[in-house]
Amino acid sequence: MPDVQQTLLRAWTGRGLLAWLLWPVSLLYRAVVWLRRQAYRLGLLAIHRPAVPVIVVGNVVAGGSGKTPVTMALVQHLAARGWRPGVVSRGYGRQTQDCREVVAGATPADVGDEALLIAHATGVPVYVAARRVQAVQTLLAAHPATDVVVSDDGLQHLALDRDIELCVFDDGGVGNGFLLPAGPLREPWPRPADLVVHTGRHPAFTGFRVHRELAGEAVRADGTRRSLAGLRTEALHALAGIAHPPAFFDMLRAAGLSLRATTALPDHYAFDSADEPWDKDQHLICTEKDAVKLWRRRPDAWAVPLVVSLDEGLLERVEALLDQRAGAKLSSAHGRQID
Repeated sequence: MPDVQQTLLRAWTGRGLLAWLLWPVSLLYRAVVWLRRQAYRLGLLAIHRPAVPVIVVGNVVAGGSGKTPVTMALVQHLAARGWRPGVVSRGYGRQTQDCREVVAGATPADVGDEALLIAHATGVPVYVAARRVQAVQTLLAAHPATDVVVSDDGLQHLALDRDIELCVFDDGGVGNGFLLPAGPLREPWPRPADLVVHTGRHPAFTGFRVHRELAGEAVRADGTRRSLAGLRTEALHALAGIAHPPAFFDMLRAAGLSLRATTALPDHYAFDSADEPWDKDQHLICTEKDAVKLWRRRPDAWAVPLVVSLDEGLLERVEALLDQRAGAKLSSAHGRQID
């Protein structure tokens, strides 16, 4: 399966032979996407409209584009501005099927690695469910003070009405511009979206930029912290089970760290194999997302948080849209006046 995935990823960067061979299948996929959207538009499929505003942070391409760090940064900003946000997520990679809150002691197998990371980083209520509508309903029932819900992913989850859409891209942009399986697109682009956000260094088209850098220190499972400068003398084995592992390795090297070895793992890697590509004597360093799983086996591994700064113009635009589109809804639901 990994070989098939890598073959497709390579095919999606251009319009080569494989992409064109798969193009007829992508036309069928396009038709399904269009028919589904029309079913919601015509009322043949129900759309749930929560009493509080909903912000969806998603993408139109398969795979990761940096949505979760953007979600966390946005939630932290809203909380600092006096909002009471909650987060919903599918809980990708979890072994459970129900709708549940991310509570203290939850594991990635319970709720998924990204949902667990969001809860730890933001401290706001986070709920996971295959149907985000159910997650929103359960969250609002359990935490009625919540006055805005942010959905981590779910741009194509049309059953959930939304007030603001943030469409996130990395440097890959839309790839070859084809829909699945001939290309990376889940739906045709361009499409209407309130805000376009770029997490990479070389945006393919216009949108707001996100600044990402490593924190100045790493942390272990027991809370021990050490500056990255203090790790420069260590021979480290870097691990990354994210969408683009080389980006993390490059950031570590740019911080002056000496990487004895690097291991690029599949996104959402579970770290549950009995035969891992490292030994107990190696000094491991990884991302926060990996740490929530790796620490169960290697609590001595260093995790380096990612510090994400959203463009001030983006944050101002989000708040303006909340005032414009959801002020009346929020005021009637919770009695809050929007200045």
